[in-house]
This record gives sequence, structure tokens and C-alpha cells, in this order.
Amino acid sequence: MERSEPDGRLAKAIAENAQHPTLNVQRPIAETSVQEILGILHKWGIHTLGQFASLDKEDLNARLGPEAVRLWERANGKSTRLLKLVQPPESFVESFEFEHEVETVEPLLFMLRRFLQQLALRLSAIYLVAKELTLRITFADKKQYERCFKIPQPTNDVDLLFRMLHTHLENFKSEQPIIAVSLEAQPIKPARQQFGLFQTALRDPNQLYETLARLTALLGTDRVGTPVLEETYRPDAFRMEPFVWNLSANADETDPALSQTHSFALTGASRPSLPRGERDRPKCDSTAEGAALRRFRPALLAAVLLDENMPAHLRSANLSGKIADQRGPYFASGNWWDEKSWTRAEWDLQLENNVLLRCHQSGETWEIDGVYD
Repeated sequence: MERSEPDGRLAKAIAENAQHPTLNVQRPIAETSVQEILGILHKWGIHTLGQFASLDKEDLNARLGPEAVRLWERANGKSTRLLKLVQPPESFVESFEFEHEVETVEPLLFMLRRFLQQLALRLSAIYLVAKELTLRITFADKKQYERCFKIPQPTNDVDLLFRMLHTHLENFKSEQPIIAVSLEAQPIKPARQQFGLFQTALRDPNQLYETLARLTALLGTDRVGTPVLEETYRPDAFRMEPFVWNLSANADETDPALSQTHSFALTGASRPSLPRGERDRPKCDSTAEGAALRRFRPALLAAVLLDENMPAHLRSANLSGKIADQRGPYFASGNWWDEKSWTRAEWDLQLENNVLLRCHQSGETWEIDGVYD
């Protein structure tokens, strides 16, 4: 009798069941043994799983052994295997695609309030609160706008969260209409904090941050926050960082440079180390020893008449007169390696009425930095 190849459907099904890591819980089935069983079944005229499952279990065991019985049990669905439950990570995202393009903010706010109600309900059911909201807006040109909102005191208050979104969208403008919107919430457990005897918290953190959000919307992100001095000798160089109320208790121990920067920003003190020219700057008059410099912010524009490259006469909106004495110039520069490069020449000038000034020249421009007391 001529031997032919086993049927592909039966061979594929049995091979997959034999090699499946979760089905094969008793012992591995060797590929050679499965191929031998398939060859014998093909000689019997068994080419499908239905034909194989209709065979008698006892006869199959007597003729082909326990390996064939295990395959028969799997074909009939009688084999047992452990069920491993896998819980997918829960995401708190609500999204909606508009049927028509949206060009006004009212439909957007309507959907956002519904999103917040659904998210608050889901979070409250598992005893969590929202610590962060991420707003994503999709425009007709497929571009996407994304904004993350940090919640100062995590909460599920729908009205409070909606006011935060509403405040941001009041001044939101886009060139393209809106076709979709989504809102994602980052959950966290409710915070429980016990303060010390002399410690206190903000009376209403959410009200404070809502006010800051309104100011940011009106003035811009670069004009609201905490001023922090830049790591440079350029006078009055600072940057604005987002306002943070809760500072780490051991911030001074972990990062001394950060602590020093914060102390400069809060107290307005000068840096401890000055350029060499600044340290060696002599005083114009003995009365200026230990005198404080009252800075003008912004600095006052001035016109200075030079005599042999030395200041001879100064004129500005508030101060004018002949220069009786001067010290300088004291050159300073920095950031020559990037686009923020700067250079200036500083002068200490004494007018004929004994007024002491701090001036600087940057290019062809003269400015009065302040007066000495």
C-alpha cells in the first residue's frame, strides 16, 4: 500500500495543540511522536479533527498509546488547563469625535463637562482622585493640541476641574476647526498630611492656582511664576519658573545649588562671587563706602558726551549734569558661545552735584543702572 502525506488541516491543528505552552500541562509531546501518529491516522483514512474526535478513546489508547489519547482529549475539549486571569491596566480617558467641525468653544465645554462627570464617577468608585488632566484637541488638518494641567490639590470636584479647563479655553484660539477632543486623568490616592505645630497649608490651594491660571492666560506663561536668577554674571538676568507651594523639606541638603538659587530669588541678594573687575572697583568718593545701589528697573536711557573716550556730560529724563569724576570702564561679558551672548562696560560716575551713578555702555547705548545712597 502506497503511503501518502498526512492531511494538512489535521496535522496543523494537532501540531499547534501539541506545542501550545498552556495546553501542554502534563508533559511535552515530541514532534516525531506526533508525526508518527498522524501517519498512522492517515493510513486509517482519518484526515480531519471531526473524524479523529469520533474515534473510540479505549481503542485509540490500545492501538496508539497515551500520546494519541491526549491528542484525542484536546480535540474533544476534555483536557483541563489552568486559567490565568490577566487584569488589563485601567485607563481614565474620555474622547469624542464631532459629527461636524466645531468653531466655537461652547460645544467643546459641553463635552468636557460630560467627560469630567464620567471620570469623577469612575475614580470615586475605586477611591481615587485626579492629580493631573491632559487635554487633547484634534483639528481639521489632523494636527493635535495637547495641554497638561497639574492639579495642586488632587480632587474629583467636577465644578473645580471644569473651571480650570474653562479658564484656559477662554483665551484659546485656533486657525483650524475642531473635529475631536479627549480628556485623560491621572489617578492618585487621596493625600493625607499632618502638619507640625508651626506649619500651615494654603487656605484654598485650588483657588490660588485658579487665580494663577487666569493671570497666565492674560499675561502669558513667561510673566507669571517665581523669578529665579540665571547662572550668569549678567546683571538682573533671571527666568520665570512655575509657582510651587510645597517644597521638599530636605531640598537644601540634597541640592545646595538649588537652595542657594531659591534664597537669591526670595531675598533679592547679590551673588557671593563677583567678576574680578567688580571686586576691584574703587569708590568715587569716600562717602560711597558701603553705600547701597538703588537700581532702576528698567534702566534709564541716557545720552553721554565723550571727551577723549571718557564720559564728560550725562543727560537723561531724570538726571543730567556735568561729570566731575569717573571710575571705569569695568568690562564684563558672557554667553559668547550661544545666541544669548552679551558684553557691557560699566562706569561709576559722579556728577557735579555730587550724585553718584552706576552706568553701563552696551554697543552705542548708554543706560543708568541706579544711584548710590
